[in-house]
Amino acid sequence: MKKIQDHYFKEARKQGYVARSAFKLEEMDRKFRLLRRGQHVIDLGCAPGSWLQYAAKKVLPEGSLTGVDLKQVKIQFPEGVRIFQSDIYMLEESILASSRFDLVLSDMAPDTTGIPSVDSQRSYDLNSQALSFAQRHLKPGGTLVLKAFQGEPLNRLKSEIRACFESFKLFKPKSSRSESVEIFVLGFGLLPQS
Repeated sequence: MKKIQDHYFKEARKQGYVARSAFKLEEMDRKFRLLRRGQHVIDLGCAPGSWLQYAAKKVLPEGSLTGVDLKQVKIQFPEGVRIFQSDIYMLEESILASSRFDLVLSDMAPDTTGIPSVDSQRSYDLNSQALSFAQRHLKPGGTLVLKAFQGEPLNRLKSEIRACFESFKLFKPKSSRSESVEIFVLGFGLLPQS
């Protein structure tokens, strides 16, 4: 277990990523071809910035990246990347009102209590907000990636994703810690809203 953590930690440093989580997005991108040059992508819960670092290599310079987090992102990004230190709902009305994205990424996670039922419910609550955001700001046919915690609320989230997208997948990257309850829920092909 420690060897795997050490491997991804060392590899992140070697490749210039601020966190090992970049490899989770890289694995999903390799498997599902999420990121392409020229896309417009938003990363909800983007701090410390490793997903944006990886995505920038894939979508820039023709595309754009927007990162939003309550925490400050302390690294510099190339032109084409906008970072907002804000709650997504505070930001939404003033800046994102007319924005439409090809891909919504959410690596948001709640502060954990160690009580699985509480933590999975808090994760569900964050993901419900991200899904609602995606329904308003994702282009029809777009893709949504959510980090979720395993537990009963995950079944509700899967049902909600099924209702909004043509298809969905669950994915646990190899770079996730084996004891972690995180799993990624991917919705492909946002359906037109009636």
